[in-house]
Amino acid sequence: MRRLSLYHLETLLWISRLGTFAAAAERLNTTQPAISARVRELESQLGYAIFQRAGRAMALTVRGRELVRDCEPLWSTIERTLLQSNSVEGASGVVRIGAGEIAAATCLPAFLAGLKSALPRAALDIEIDLSQAMLRKLLGATHDLIFLAGPVESPNIETRRIGEVAMIWVAAPAAGLDRRTRPDGAPIWLIHSHSPIHALALASLGDHSGGGRAAPAVNLCNNVRTLIDVAVAGGGMSYVPEIMVRDRIELGALIELDFTPRRSIPFQVAIRAQERDPLVRDIFARAAALRIDEAAAKSG
Repeated sequence: MRRLSLYHLETLLWISRLGTFAAAAERLNTTQPAISARVRELESQLGYAIFQRAGRAMALTVRGRELVRDCEPLWSTIERTLLQSNSVEGASGVVRIGAGEIAAATCLPAFLAGLKSALPRAALDIEIDLSQAMLRKLLGATHDLIFLAGPVESPNIETRRIGEVAMIWVAAPAAGLDRRTRPDGAPIWLIHSHSPIHALALASLGDHSGGGRAAPAVNLCNNVRTLIDVAVAGGGMSYVPEIMVRDRIELGALIELDFTPRRSIPFQVAIRAQERDPLVRDIFARAAALRIDEAAAKSG
């Protein structure tokens, strides 16, 4: 008689979802040799191969794909049953969350504090990075949930919009720049092109490019707080989130250059479309209820 354990099915499905034994091992908080052992046990019980080597990777066999197809609905039912009978509040595991600097400066701290209160056994692994890098990590299953700036459309991710943040040009008063006239001679500091904010800044400059003007030299940095510090030090003008410089403006360390209308950057929270883990799904639902613009107003 074939005797399969739930952990055999769980292991099989997570390998299928994440694509590698290593990713499944990290998700299930175990080692890659342990995952390999479980696969061997499962194949021994079934009497046929589930995976086959494809170069350096392992791919599902024809019968393996059929098994995954048949087991996915069963495992989803099991997860729902366990979630109903045992609140997710008691769930444990490591959840990897990615966020950018703007989310970290607005809604993220209170959100994380609330998560630890609601889910005390869950361990949170937080990484601050640019949106494009976080998106790659989400699709590569090294992140479970991300907060990212800008519109994102992909059949492989599920998103919820959580608001928007105003972007503005700033400079130090000592720089002597005219607030209402584009300062063509001033050094320009922008976030790297990997961020959607970069394109927004260039579009803002383009609105007031004027005929015959030479293209300005643009300096780049991958850290928003450094852009702010450069502006405060009189190093030129920077394009930054209004919420992150509101206090500097109120203190007179910076002025807003309003030669062009304000633009806003939308924010979303995202998970993989195929995500089935109840804990990640629960955190996603909580994050989707956030409003980053409201958090910005409160922090101001």
